[in-house]
Amino acid sequence: MNEFSGKTALVTGAASGIGAATARWLDERGIARLILVDCDGATLSALPFRAQTRCVAGDVTDEALWSEIEATEPVLHHAVLNAGVADGCPIASLDFAEWRRILSVNLDGMFLSLRAALRLMTREGDSTGRSAVLTSSVAGLKPVAMTAAYGSSKAAVAHLTRIAAAEYAQQGIRINAVAPGRVDTPIWTKNAHFQAMVEELGSREAALDRLAEDSTPLGRFATADEMAGQIGFLLSQAAWNVTGTVLVSDGGYSL
Repeated sequence: MNEFSGKTALVTGAASGIGAATARWLDERGIARLILVDCDGATLSALPFRAQTRCVAGDVTDEALWSEIEATEPVLHHAVLNAGVADGCPIASLDFAEWRRILSVNLDGMFLSLRAALRLMTREGDSTGRSAVLTSSVAGLKPVAMTAAYGSSKAAVAHLTRIAAAEYAQQGIRINAVAPGRVDTPIWTKNAHFQAMVEELGSREAALDRLAEDSTPLGRFATADEMAGQIGFLLSQAAWNVTGTVLVSDGGYSL
């Protein structure tokens, strides 16, 4: 329970969903300092934490943002690289600008944030025990129609995780990924399809249940807090022998 005491953690996509839940998870376990990054600066700044918190409002694809964080932060112990966007349509209908937008946030932003995190993790002293978790997706492991840009970007994140783990294992830094299936977060619940289901079925809970019944053998969406606990396990020394792994947490969707 005290292993995060005195440590600094970076969380991207931290204003909502899995990112916000993981920041809370770390805060509850005594993290000393949180560096939170999200394009929604107003929501980010309103989140209550006991830890010393630095909120950075900006785009994870902005290399200057990461250069500034590298220049002003002395050291980093843990990173949760979670920022991402999603959309879907058939390949033949997919606009190239939309392809580039999704790849830019989900892959370019992941590369820039991971590069900055690794530079900070190796800046000071012994880096043994430091760790990072990247958010991939089951859509990056299982071919899912209508997700060409999203699925391709998340498949690349999974492989980037393995490459980084191979590069930094000898320095004692563990790097893993999670591949969620359907999780009750805004990336699902703010889209037009979900809102139409809410209107049709009469409630948000009924729409979540219908989607889970249609696609998830275990029968329900995961919560952001449940995903945060799994990410926290991978960050912690309970997972000291785990690196280069993509933890699939999809309720059986990929079976």
